[in-house]
Amino acid sequence: MATNVASLNLRDLAQHDDRLAPGHRLCAGCGESIIVRQVLLALDAPVVVASATGCLEIGTSPFPYTSWKVPWIHVAFENAATVLGAVEAVYRSWVRRGKIPERGVQFVAFGGDGATYDIGLQFLSGAMERGHKMIYVCLNNEAYMNTGIQRSSATILGTWTTTTPVGAQVPGKTEHRKDLTAIMADHQLPYVAQASPHNRKDLMTKVRKAAAADGPAFLNILASCNRGWRHDPQETIAVSKLAAETCIWPLYEVENGTWKLNYQPRERRPIVEWLRSQGRFSHLLRPENVALVEEIQRWVDDSWERLQRRCAAGPL
Repeated sequence: MATNVASLNLRDLAQHDDRLAPGHRLCAGCGESIIVRQVLLALDAPVVVASATGCLEIGTSPFPYTSWKVPWIHVAFENAATVLGAVEAVYRSWVRRGKIPERGVQFVAFGGDGATYDIGLQFLSGAMERGHKMIYVCLNNEAYMNTGIQRSSATILGTWTTTTPVGAQVPGKTEHRKDLTAIMADHQLPYVAQASPHNRKDLMTKVRKAAAADGPAFLNILASCNRGWRHDPQETIAVSKLAAETCIWPLYEVENGTWKLNYQPRERRPIVEWLRSQGRFSHLLRPENVALVEEIQRWVDDSWERLQRRCAAGPL
């Protein structure tokens, strides 16, 4: 799959019109706005966007204002993939019937981890199985941030949220997160990937590969929320990079069934550095929670080794 990476230099990108206007009401340092700008800058074709209910929708479209400079649809929490799939199907039908010219329109859905991992999973799975040519982007901030920092199935073990409080009996969330990227790869999609905004060339290259895919594509992108993660707004990119360095969030892709690791840290940093970077994990640094930190490290180690084996195995 040929991808024009050379054109992703900052000088060229600075000449592009931003498709997400400044002045939106997302928090300072929000990872979501950084990611959305990178995604839309990577796409040269006309774009139609659907957004699930969540921080992105709330922050960019308070009536009567909008920050979107592209056709944009807000739908319910759960069904962004379904609605955008219907729009894509109508577009393809009209092109086939000669009612409109083919313009290479790209269809992009954005949903948070609550709308993607949980509430909207069956809608997403259905749209992917039906083969709609669209890109679904999960803005993964590891909790339901818009409604008050509740746990989702993207939240990692031991995390403090408002529904997994920390106390003498329960040290935060008691379950490991769901591996949704692997679940989507098992749908046999032409393109699936994990990315992070600290590595913009990797992220934007993956967007272009997703756009060129012959069918649906899924991108799971780590989206730091300084409000819920409890770190300084200026640390968004540093924290995102640390996720890749500790391998809690590996950067990889699955292209037509072939798994490929996109970043291998020269020296993996221990998970405790990731935990220290965010207030939501401060309780894990207490002496009584040493065993839990060790369990998280084992889980990361096992997941990393399993990913490496998949990437070394070749096409499935």
